[in-house]
Amino acid sequence: MDKRRNKLRIALILCLPLLVLLFSCKVKDNKTETQNIENKLSGAKITFVELGSVNCIPCKQMQPIMKSIEEKFGGQVKVVFHDVWKDKRPAQEYGIQLIPTQVFLDENGKEFFRHEGFFAENEIIELFASKGITPLRQ
Repeated sequence: MDKRRNKLRIALILCLPLLVLLFSCKVKDNKTETQNIENKLSGAKITFVELGSVNCIPCKQMQPIMKSIEEKFGGQVKVVFHDVWKDKRPAQEYGIQLIPTQVFLDENGKEFFRHEGFFAENEIIELFASKGITPLRQ
């Protein structure tokens, strides 16, 4: 009986790291896939992903800022909004902890900056300027 328990323990010890590795790779692949979808065919230099809800007060305050960013930067910046109260998948894939959260992706879909809470427009414009992206319109 002890030999069987020892074999079972050894099997669990050997399999557990493999399961953890497989699970973590799957989560990473999903996130990369979502980021690639966000950027696909946009031609944008930056993708601005807003994770929030239409019913959250700070999220509502971000709506006119997102619209203004789209207007000022044209095709240089793609703005994507996910209502995470209606669809929890993006919240899980981006690993957000509170809303609103803004995630910024480069032209390759790689995250280069993240902000939690209300994010003022002038600060977003400064972030873009640090990446060499300036407004087309004021």
